[in-house]
Amino acid sequence: MSDAHEHDSPEAIKKSLKTYWIIFGALLVLTGTTVAAAELHFLTFHQAIVLAMVIAVVKGTLVALYFMHLISEKKAIYATMALTVVLFLVCLFVPLFTETETQGRSIQQASAESHVP
Repeated sequence: MSDAHEHDSPEAIKKSLKTYWIIFGALLVLTGTTVAAAELHFLTFHQAIVLAMVIAVVKGTLVALYFMHLISEKKAIYATMALTVVLFLVCLFVPLFTETETQGRSIQQASAESHVP
């Protein structure tokens, strides 16, 4: 019974609020970083996309861990999150591999057509 009331103490509430404010500040900084990264003209298109995705993943992880309270969950939640990340990466890279495959095919077809007598 006393364990339930420990989380309601003023010290615990102040600690939680401090944590939420820190996460909020980090999210603001990361949002500013995303906007600033869009203005960097020395990055290629693909580099800018990768940088934006990395920042988005960090922001999403912070939101899930702290605001959705997943930081205190059991191993099953972490396994589910890890599987989600793996499947996300598969979905992210499948178009990349298929794009390079079709580009190679069109180059081979073009060279084969040019050698036809």
